[in-house]
Parts: sequence; C-alpha cells; structure tokens
Amino acid sequence: WDAKNQKVRKSHTNSVRLNNLLTKKVAEVNQKLIESELEEQHQSAATLKNEVTGKANRKSFFVIADAYLDNLEKSGKYNQHSSTRPAIRHFKAFLDEDDILIKNITPALLEKFKAYLFHERKVSKRTVMNNLVIIRTIFNRAIIENPSLKKFYPFGRGKIEIKFPDTKKVGLNSQELQQLENLKLEPSSSYWHSRNLWLFSFYFAGMRISDVLKLTWNDLRDDRLHYAMSKNDKVGSLSIPSKALAIINHYKDSKKKNGLVFPHLSLDALGDKKELHRQNKIAIKKINNDLKVIASMADFDKPLTNHIARHTFGNLSGDKISPIMLQKLYRHSSLSTTIGYQSNFIHKDADEALAAVIG
Repeated sequence: WDAKNQKVRKSHTNSVRLNNLLTKKVAEVNQKLIESELEEQHQSAATLKNEVTGKANRKSFFVIADAYLDNLEKSGKYNQHSSTRPAIRHFKAFLDEDDILIKNITPALLEKFKAYLFHERKVSKRTVMNNLVIIRTIFNRAIIENPSLKKFYPFGRGKIEIKFPDTKKVGLNSQELQQLENLKLEPSSSYWHSRNLWLFSFYFAGMRISDVLKLTWNDLRDDRLHYAMSKNDKVGSLSIPSKALAIINHYKDSKKKNGLVFPHLSLDALGDKKELHRQNKIAIKKINNDLKVIASMADFDKPLTNHIARHTFGNLSGDKISPIMLQKLYRHSSLSTTIGYQSNFIHKDADEALAAVIG
C-alpha cells in the first residue's frame, strides 16, 4: 500500500484492478456528497460510508418497528401502542418470516398484503388502510435515519395510495333517545350505570367515553363541567344540563369514597398512564357489551355503542347549530373536520332535490 499516494503499489499483482476499484468507490462517495449538498441533506461520514457499502439499504423493518413500539410505550402513548402492535403482527404473519429489509417492501408486496388482510383476516377496508398507515410510518422513520431508502418508497401516486373509505354514521332519532331515557333498568345494576354513562356523554355533545370515565368531582364546579379532551388536550367549560345533573346526583353518595364521579376506574389510575389505559380498555369493553343488551331490550334496529352517543348528537343537531358552535362543542381542531363530520347527518337539501324531481 502506497500511503502517500493512497493507492496500491505497482508491485502488487492486481494493482491495476484494485486501484480502478478504489477510484470508482471514491467517485461514488464524491457523487453522494454532491447529491447531499444539492438536496441540503448534510450527512455524516458514517452515513455516506453505509450508503456506498450498501449497508444503508439493509435496514430491517421489524427492528425499526420494535424500536418504534418501544418509543410509543416510553412516551406513554398506550392507545397508539395497542393499535400499532397488531398491525405489525399481521404483517409478520403475512410474510411468514422473522424479518424483511425495508427496500424489499414493494408496492407489489403491499398489494398482496392488502389481499391477505381482506380474505384471510376478514377485516374492513378501513382496518386495511390503518395497517398500511403503520407500515408507512415505520418506512418513513427508516428514511429519516437513511435518506437513501427514499428511492424504495412504495407509497404515493402510481404506487400504494392510502384512501380511507367513508364510514356510515348512524345515530338514534329523538323517539329512540326518549325510549332509552325511559327504559326501566334495575338501579345500580351494570346496565343502569352503562346507560347513565351513555346519556351523560350525549348530554355533553357526545363527550368521549374515556373522558367521561375520568371525570372527578373537582371537574364539576359552579354548575359547570370543566375538562380537557384527552384526544387533543382542548380545554373547555360547559353549563351542566338538568338531565346530566340528575345523573350526577345518583353518584353523590360516593363523593367521599372516591374522587371520580363514575365508579368504573380507580382514582390511583389517573396518575399512571399505563394502568389508566388498561382499566379504560376493560371498562369500555364492558360498557359496550351492556349497551348491546340494552339495545335489544329497547328493541332498536340499529347498533348502540359508546360512540353512537356522539353520532346521536350529530343526528339530532342536524343543521340547527352553526358549524362554528359545533366545532366548539365537539372540540375539533379544525372547522373543516366539523363540517365533514356533520355532513353525515344533514339530508334536507338532498331530500328536497330528490322530491323536486320525483314529486
């Protein structure tokens, strides 16, 4: 080795071939440097080395996925963690192997994965899209670490496009709501508590059930409800309707025993995100099972779940409330979200247009 001139000495049998190889590799590194400067991606020497040697393209999907899951758990994002893990498990079951290189996740492979989810796992189109979103998220994390992987990106126009289908949102009508309110249930029974939670949610514009379960007596002050929505931390205050107040009064005896208004969670769980997530999951599953039985008792021909309380408020409000006020009640981050959501329940214009033709 000629250290001064940085090449193999002529005395070596393969000096010409080796020096040509070195020249080629140096040219590759220089090309990478130029591309990095042009794209304003200032890469380290180690990253450039990995790209030239091909190590950058040997990133393991499930190693990155495991790191992503670990990060979600450490960040206390347990809802996201519990929805992400099954998607990664489904992808591994589909591949029937322990790992796959990021660069080998092609549009053709993902099309096969979609077919597997539809026909083997019998999931909805929305669930299929959710699975693809998670794979895309992990792929993007790999690109942040190694920008050279961008050329293998399988998502976007002409590749795999992620389009969520419209979901059918059906709420109770006013007659069904009255039936639910007047349904005779054994006081303090599980069904009675579940019906109370559903109605309480409805009386506050479809307040999310996880937020209802976490309410403490300190959140009820001066005849108002004060709370921050857990999904986006939006803070607000609403006057307590008389019907909601009647429900609250049923639980006043427990005020000294537990700081929570409703009895489904332990107070200690509020200080432990992981335990809160666990208890919430158990409570919501139990409440939804109760609501299914209650729907049968009320002879409803439509489903009754926690989230239907929100749809019911949307259905009954229709176009009676301005979108700006609905945005405040729903605590949506953007007005367009409110308009899109409420459009599911406003049928007047379409009905009148149809009637104008049909007569």
